[in-house]
Amino acid sequence: QVQLVESGGGLVQTGESLRLSCVASGGTFGYYAMAWFRQAPGKQREFVGAISRGGTVRSYGDSVQNRFTISRINDKRTVYLQMNRLKPEDTAAYYCAADDNAVAGEASRRHEEYEFWGQGTQVTVSS
Repeated sequence: QVQLVESGGGLVQTGESLRLSCVASGGTFGYYAMAWFRQAPGKQREFVGAISRGGTVRSYGDSVQNRFTISRINDKRTVYLQMNRLKPEDTAAYYCAADDNAVAGEASRRHEEYEFWGQGTQVTVSS
């Protein structure tokens, strides 16, 4: 069983940056593909970014491409989401997720692939 704890959310202004962190406990972190999703009130869950087990493959949602960067340090059991040039439409609860069935090089965009989820951290971007 994997437990995921996100941190780093907060209130920022348009154009500023934030870095989210997600620390995993339990299981073998290096075996999991990791991802970030977000959900705003009244909206569907949205894929933000994913990273493969070894960190060599990354994928991003269209709305965050070229602004957000996902990374991981397996020795620290941590995945990060660096968010730059934030916009009010980035306001949402951000969730970290782990896929323990991922093969090497896989970084799925589908939330159904992820078995373990954190409780989320709120990001609010004011205009």
